[in-house]
Amino acid sequence: MTSVVLATITGELTRDQQLWTAALHVGGDSLIGGYSCLEAHGLKNWHRDEITLLIDDEAHYPPIAGVTYFRTRRPLSAWRASTALPLARVAPAALLCAAHEPSWRTAQGLLAAVVQQQLTTAASLREQLERMKPLRRAPKFRLLLDELEGGAHSLAEIDVTRMCRDHGLPRPHRQRRRKDAAGKVRYTDCEWDLPDGTVIVLEVDGAFHMSVEHWEDDIQRQRRLSQPGRLIVRCTTREVRDEPFQLAADLKALGLGVLCA
Repeated sequence: MTSVVLATITGELTRDQQLWTAALHVGGDSLIGGYSCLEAHGLKNWHRDEITLLIDDEAHYPPIAGVTYFRTRRPLSAWRASTALPLARVAPAALLCAAHEPSWRTAQGLLAAVVQQQLTTAASLREQLERMKPLRRAPKFRLLLDELEGGAHSLAEIDVTRMCRDHGLPRPHRQRRRKDAAGKVRYTDCEWDLPDGTVIVLEVDGAFHMSVEHWEDDIQRQRRLSQPGRLIVRCTTREVRDEPFQLAADLKALGLGVLCA
């Protein structure tokens, strides 16, 4: 506990209780921000043990184990979400967190994730971005939001878009609705229609696809989506990120070179 907040329970505090403890210790207009705020709003797979508190730049509070103070002159009272727990709203919390995230790739992934998981929209992020001038990485964020508004649902899809732009490939159709051989509705990652009627399908596998369970599911998915005239190829997120030139060359060899000519 802290010098200000006492617990009347025994045992370890739940995550919600930890957040309340940090918020009550500081009080005022301070808000829970960063990854801890976004997780409380429902963001999945981005957990960080440390709690971030957004506080006024001139405020001074005793330290709390496991809590980081982020000082800012921004209008915290205007950022508060309509929740009992003093959380920052998703859009400003995500933008501020991404602006100060050491890894640019992680920053991109975070903004893509809050849109993909429907916690906010690219349009809301863009509107908030203009209200937060000046903000570190703002020009890069605008380009990223263009891609998210263009239909990208993940960082991998954004990487594919960039690969196409950088290597002269046409933009793919994304998240096309297909019925597989068993009648189940599927959505493909990327597709290109060739002049001869052939469809090239690119499926991008993330790290979770490497598990035995997902690997077998992917094999079954590919088999059931295959049919005459539909060529399904796969790659990993690492290839799209680190070797886009090789992936682009392979796609051209499969027929996309015809569309590029």
